[in-house]
Amino acid sequence: MAKLLSHLLEPPVHRSTSVALAIMATAGLALTGCGSSSSGSSAGATASAGSSALSGKITVFAAASLTGSFQALGQQFETAHPGTKVTFSFGPSSGLATQITQGAPADVFASASPKNMAQVITAKAATTATNFAKNEMEIVVPPDNPAKITKLSDLANHKNKVVLCAAEVPCGVTARTVFSNAKLTVTPVSNEVDVKSTLAKVQLGEADAGVVYVTDVLAAGSKVKGIPIPAQDSASTEYPIAELSASKNSALANAFVNFVLSPTGTAKITAAGFERP
Repeated sequence: MAKLLSHLLEPPVHRSTSVALAIMATAGLALTGCGSSSSGSSAGATASAGSSALSGKITVFAAASLTGSFQALGQQFETAHPGTKVTFSFGPSSGLATQITQGAPADVFASASPKNMAQVITAKAATTATNFAKNEMEIVVPPDNPAKITKLSDLANHKNKVVLCAAEVPCGVTARTVFSNAKLTVTPVSNEVDVKSTLAKVQLGEADAGVVYVTDVLAAGSKVKGIPIPAQDSASTEYPIAELSASKNSALANAFVNFVLSPTGTAKITAAGFERP
């Protein structure tokens, strides 16, 4: 009886403390559960971010004069994004633009002429484009310069065999602008499909001279010799790039365009002799 009375008369604080401890324990379990949920959400977010990583392949239609610099950029891009593949189709911008508007499968277009890009945009094959480079023209001759060409007016001498890009190709349009500026009439022995073909004719000794881009003379190295065109007669063209509307991998196409426009892309382009637009 004494023990029973003692228990009944025990101060209530001990029972309150026990209840409080139980509540705290329960809260602790709840917090632990919340922590697990948060960790799971974080892991889910990471997985989601990983699932949005770039993958797959794209085809880039690009002006022939971009061959060297774009191939290098493509390798850099693939290294930065494992699991991706960039395939290039190089050629005259006018021809590439026609292929695109006729439905040729491609994801990105890099043109050597705003005019050809406008053709693609007008056909709704692209929405917008951004200029990323500019190129100047230069006279190109074989290393030994057998015709002894030293100036622009020498190209007007009918005794000299001169090759140019075709009149509808950007490098042909720009070369003829040079002659117009200099008030010269130059009759080529052949009109080539693109700037690489024009350069090859000179390299092989099949022509005494040609007019190509500064970047192509630089890329050819010791295989040719370049002769600058006076500033008052010179002409240039700008290079726009755009993601194409029919791209089947829009995320990758957009990422490649942004890579070309990035400081890394600009550095590679200018190192090849292009100027900033």
